[in-house]
Amino acid sequence: MHNNLDNTARTPRKVLITGGAGFIGSNFVHHWCAAYPQDRVVVLDALTYAGNRRNLAGLETSVNKLRFVQGDICDRLLVDALLQAGAIDTIVHFAAESHVDRSILEPDAFIRTNIVGTFTLLEAFHQYWKANQKPIDYRFLHISTDEVYGSLEPNDPAFTETTPFAPNSPYSASKAGSDHLVRAYYHTYGLPTLITNCSNNYGPYHFPEKLIPLICINILMGKPLPVYGDGQNIRDWLFVADHCRALDAVIHQGKLGETYNIGGNNEVKNIDLVHMLCDLMEELAPELPVRPCRRLITFVKDRPGHDRRYAIDATKITTELGWTPRETIASGLRQTVQWYLAHPDWWQPLLSSQYQTYYQRVYTSV
Repeated sequence: MHNNLDNTARTPRKVLITGGAGFIGSNFVHHWCAAYPQDRVVVLDALTYAGNRRNLAGLETSVNKLRFVQGDICDRLLVDALLQAGAIDTIVHFAAESHVDRSILEPDAFIRTNIVGTFTLLEAFHQYWKANQKPIDYRFLHISTDEVYGSLEPNDPAFTETTPFAPNSPYSASKAGSDHLVRAYYHTYGLPTLITNCSNNYGPYHFPEKLIPLICINILMGKPLPVYGDGQNIRDWLFVADHCRALDAVIHQGKLGETYNIGGNNEVKNIDLVHMLCDLMEELAPELPVRPCRRLITFVKDRPGHDRRYAIDATKITTELGWTPRETIASGLRQTVQWYLAHPDWWQPLLSSQYQTYYQRVYTSV
């Protein structure tokens, strides 16, 4: 893999990372700045509820080549200006509305950010790339989700890059739309694009509305642990640091116009995941308000259109680019729980009244 090789022969890149203050985006910024300190990095983030400037704490002061810009990917003039001013040659596009529950309640933002925003970036990058005589080393990496493929039955084979799209929520439909746009710009204009579709990520800097941080924080607060339906929904869990290494490999070695599926090889039922978290919290956090934690598990009304199972077949990226995940679900969850226990100063301010209102809307039967 590229980032195991000697970096001295590598030409430094000038990278624009959209959504770089979000969960996966900020983990990627940390990864990239550590791996390639000679690169210039611009982070563009609108700092909506899930974007957090503190996710990049330390980088702006310790890495003088990181620039943070608060702004909207739908702002074409801003995007044009950033490409020109930074002489950008690589866009890594994370910026997206990403929570299914919110897409059910308020789909408008998902269409705007995920479809119109991606289109705006593609148009800007296309014009800029043409104006610079279409350099062959430019890259536009679009980070997407396995949810575009729909839902699997228990015995269905895992999603591959050729699985037909069958999105079932406004979120996954908006991501499918953006994937199609990125693909179209490669085939129509020759724009040097790449697409990745990943499974469920977890790890540090994960906003508390998502399952794993939600369970950890609720255990610490002695609150109910909401589990949708019968808890038998299955997800393939990918530790975020493994995902960042995969994206690095795709940028440096991926074949233009291709899609790469990135999975953790960790299919787990939601209820089993909650049990694992309960056990870890009891081991690592001795002073809990409620023990055993499993007493807090509360089954709630299922999410509308809740996909039953996701699973990623990552054979292509393993075979072509040599990437495999390093973390098992056990090792990754342990690191994640330890991070949340060590960083209450990060997550406590996020439990705002606005967050509480949203929480009540989603889990009304808790």
